[in-house]
Amino acid sequence: MHKINLPEKFLERLVQIVSKEQYENILKAFSQKRPSTFRANTLKISAQELEKKLVSLGIETEKISWYKDAFILKNVPQKVLMETDLYKEGYVYIQSLSSMIPPLILGPQPNEKVLDITAAPGSKTTQMAAIMENTGEILANDKSHVRNYKLKANLQLQGVTNTHVTQFPGQMLWKKLPEYFDKALVDVPCSMEGRFFVDDPKTYEDWSTKKIEYLVDQQKYLLRSAITCTKPGGIIVYSTCTLSPEENEGVIDWILKKEKETIEIEEISLPGLPIEKGLLQWKKKIYDSQIAKIIRILPSSLMEGFFVAKIRKVKSPA
Repeated sequence: MHKINLPEKFLERLVQIVSKEQYENILKAFSQKRPSTFRANTLKISAQELEKKLVSLGIETEKISWYKDAFILKNVPQKVLMETDLYKEGYVYIQSLSSMIPPLILGPQPNEKVLDITAAPGSKTTQMAAIMENTGEILANDKSHVRNYKLKANLQLQGVTNTHVTQFPGQMLWKKLPEYFDKALVDVPCSMEGRFFVDDPKTYEDWSTKKIEYLVDQQKYLLRSAITCTKPGGIIVYSTCTLSPEENEGVIDWILKKEKETIEIEEISLPGLPIEKGLLQWKKKIYDSQIAKIIRILPSSLMEGFFVAKIRKVKSPA
């Protein structure tokens, strides 16, 4: 195995999370710059129409089999796309492919009420608004004033009108809006291991197992709050951009024990998406068997590492 400039403790853990072959592929992915990817903002333009306009500008793209509105930028740098009116006027949203997955799994429908509990800077919020055709209601919450500023700017540029922005600690929202939403997205702050890039130390210099422990605590209570905010029968999607089992399977295992009869894990289907199943064991911890239904996206030349769990709230807690 070749030497790579990432935290040693992280690499020791990675060897235990994935197979030897996957480990080598992931290290390769961490050393490569991924192509730029984006989606058509269907509130303003269809994917077909956007493709035509890009061709007329000499910009080549490739379509994504599992998401009809997503594209890979082929023949020009991202900067060129960002200089077009299509970008400046919000017809295009630059977003990593992995980040587009949680809203697709959540599948918000027109006229539903949807919670995005840690929404800024709004990539997934704007995507959900487009899927919902600007109908219904999205509550986009983020406790950071600075990040909310970016969130509001993105919503405005993309022409989103069904979204209300709030600034609460997400962990406390359940007190304000119990069982109010049809669906909830819980895309939590995480240790971002899925986005490590060897040539950019900023992506990994803050990493530590201590930070993971700190984050897990927040993640659990954000998820629990979102479940309380969701109506019985509703769907909650929990996602991270990390590989750490404590932040992924560990959080889901914890919530299954806490909420017992209230929730169950659902199968995830997105044909064409390369996925791995959730881990059923980490170190000495054996996880709930439902966790086999969860998906992991391993870092590759095209995709960041991601984790997605789909939870159904079966009933109100007794």
